[in-house]
Amino acid sequence: MNDTRRLEIAETRIEIDSGGDLRARFGRVRAHTIELSRPLSEEDCCVQSMPDASPVKWHLAHTAWFFETFILEKYEPDFRPFTPAFRILFNSYYNGIGEKHPRPQRGMLTRPALREVLLYRTNVNERMEALFVRHGGEESFRLLVELGLHHEQQHQELILTDVKHLLSLNPLKPAYGGLDREPPVPAAPPQWIGFEGGIAEVGHDGNGFCFDNELPRHRQYLQHYSLASRLVTNREYQRFVEDGGYARPDLWLSEGWDWVRTNGLAHPLYWEQGDNGWSEFTLAGQQPLDPERPLIHVSCFEADAYARWAGARLPTEAEWEHAAADDRLRQMADEAWQWTQSSYSPYPGFRSPQGALGEYNGKFMVNQYVLRGGSCATPAGHTRTTYRNFFPASARWQFSGIRLARDGSSTLLDKPAAANRKTAA
Repeated sequence: MNDTRRLEIAETRIEIDSGGDLRARFGRVRAHTIELSRPLSEEDCCVQSMPDASPVKWHLAHTAWFFETFILEKYEPDFRPFTPAFRILFNSYYNGIGEKHPRPQRGMLTRPALREVLLYRTNVNERMEALFVRHGGEESFRLLVELGLHHEQQHQELILTDVKHLLSLNPLKPAYGGLDREPPVPAAPPQWIGFEGGIAEVGHDGNGFCFDNELPRHRQYLQHYSLASRLVTNREYQRFVEDGGYARPDLWLSEGWDWVRTNGLAHPLYWEQGDNGWSEFTLAGQQPLDPERPLIHVSCFEADAYARWAGARLPTEAEWEHAAADDRLRQMADEAWQWTQSSYSPYPGFRSPQGALGEYNGKFMVNQYVLRGGSCATPAGHTRTTYRNFFPASARWQFSGIRLARDGSSTLLDKPAAANRKTAA
């Protein structure tokens, strides 16, 4: 079992059925966000550990802000905001909405208090219930609610990633939730799964929900390629670390090497080496490093360097999507987001929607790389094979890991190329 699923709170995770009742789903998703915050103190909910993370209190408020701003304001006949100042405080990046509180300063928002944010959520829920009665059958209303639910699920995952980073900085190494440790289970030997190239259909087919960046569906030519049958494990990446992988400039992209040197990096985020060997910080606190579990919390720079050391490469996002339905591939969407070598850019023919909601994805299509799949922190039912996650190449506080790829459709997995290793793995 993985980092999040061992938590007691994991039993409350929600299966989101796209064919289910939208009003009931709204209630379940909104309630689950509150459940994720229950193990935390009010102090935990207020602190921001770095500019890229947000306080839990801010996540709780922003997801209410989204429904108030994009749905209640549109559909309520006599709309009045819960608190006018919240329009600025809890706007994330929607320039079309107006001014925003600076992202790096979200942890300075000691006011409003957490209890007021929770009242805000309750107020928005009650007002949304009234709209379901009046507009629940209208397609335009339902599409906005669907977007709001998937937006909230994205923030549910961010709550876990941001809380993990926050608690890791505490010298007490506190746990977010309980843990019933299980003995390590040996990872299955990896294999290369070969795929024939040719013309592939890439992108969402329009059946069910998708974000705008998954459209339009288009054709793309692929060369023959192979993907590893499973994700890279901690044991395998530890060999790279102990082989001096972080001290070899020949393995790194130039910008990645500068990033390693500037930050003095020598191992993945949350790993520590002590007298008893390697350990890692988890949502259950500091734990011995489990060598058999999939590696998580590495950047695209680290993933690319490891792939070079292993005599392989990262997949393209088109390769990943083309192969995703193959039953021989394991850990595709429930362990770690998987870095690809693909820059986050628009598909041919992409057009951002009109209005502020058009800022949801399109304006970030620069200086980012695509991750595919899903992680142990991703809400159940939130992912699709066409889902395009994206982060800068240096980001590693997300639950991100590595699936290797290589050219050609060979089915045998070689050991790391001898030319790329100082010592035998």
